[in-house]
Amino acid sequence: MSGSQPGLGAAHASSRSAILDLIRAAGTISRVELTRATGLTGATISTVVRRLIDDGLVLEVGRAESTGGKPRMLLQLDPSARYAIGVHLDHAGITYVIANLGGAIVARWRRPGAGSDDPREVVARIAAEIRATITRVGVDPRRVLGLGVVSPGPISASTGMTLTPPVMQRWAEFPLGAALEDAVGLPVLLDNDATAAAIGEYWSGGIATGSAFAALYMGTGIGAGIIVDGTVFRGSSSNAGEVGHICVDLDGPPCWCGSVGCVEVLAGPAAVVEAARAAGIELAGRNVAESFGSLARAASRGEDLPMQLLQRSARYLGVAAQTLANVLDLELVILTGPAFALAGSLYLPEIERRLGQSFFARGSHAVRVTISSNAPEAAAVGAAALVLQSELAPRQVGVRMPLELPLEVTAGA
Repeated sequence: MSGSQPGLGAAHASSRSAILDLIRAAGTISRVELTRATGLTGATISTVVRRLIDDGLVLEVGRAESTGGKPRMLLQLDPSARYAIGVHLDHAGITYVIANLGGAIVARWRRPGAGSDDPREVVARIAAEIRATITRVGVDPRRVLGLGVVSPGPISASTGMTLTPPVMQRWAEFPLGAALEDAVGLPVLLDNDATAAAIGEYWSGGIATGSAFAALYMGTGIGAGIIVDGTVFRGSSSNAGEVGHICVDLDGPPCWCGSVGCVEVLAGPAAVVEAARAAGIELAGRNVAESFGSLARAASRGEDLPMQLLQRSARYLGVAAQTLANVLDLELVILTGPAFALAGSLYLPEIERRLGQSFFARGSHAVRVTISSNAPEAAAVGAAALVLQSELAPRQVGVRMPLELPLEVTAGA
């Protein structure tokens, strides 16, 4: 008998998560519609919904129009019942968001990046920023589920960044998750920025559950997050999608990852900026991100050399998108991240052209390419969604947030 109890508990948790996710996705829905959608019995639905109402997660919001018989009571999530915090940690900047249970962003802000500072100092800074903003926007700290933290991959759940770009070498093997849990007093989920961006796109809606899509992410580096049938494809160490490190030139320049001729070292923002300076273009930016933005604006004005450099970069990104699409038979590629926020309209035509001409299964279906509406802070939005989905979506693989609320956000850093 004891061996059967864990299974029953897991089944109950899964039912609860499935019902929560259906209510979130529907906006408003009745118990009868939940019964039809889940295949669970009416009694099970009633029991789980009553507990969700008692826990303050779900509200009864009136009755649907009658179609004969007693009108059905409609349910919806209480968006202010829980919150999640998302942090995107990068050399160029640290981006924060606070999202409510429905996924709406209630606060977003950006601060200077990690730079060359000691990781412990940066963690203390992040904790102070979170505490101050929770107070400023009036969020009850007891309603905060957890903290999602994302950064350029690869990422390890136990040690944080296991392989870092040269500008973030001090973070290699730093126990990021444990340090932040101690400083903030909340559960912490770690992931890479591209995967988080894909989760954020899926969470925001408009993508069919049965779809296969990738978020092609370009910030400091280049990567991709992949979601198939509503489930994140992570790989054996949660580092799938590193398309920036596909070798496209066997005799190309060395990449910081240890390989040569990678898409990132040939076409990433740093490579484009370096090529521009080598060609004699003066860029006033204080860092790669600002200089890349300056170059993108020049190309948008029609200046020939900046346009040529960005088109060359776009051709390599087209190869990365084609590789993803061929291997995974994608139907959608979303361009996202700070670099695409600046120059996505310049990259989009070339990536569309490459997929239109060279995608292997183009005779069966096209691959649609779009630019994310959340491109500038996509990774931070995804980090918050990671926390929300860990609570609400049963198919999300990884550490789950506790259903019980943390007592408080730790006062000390």
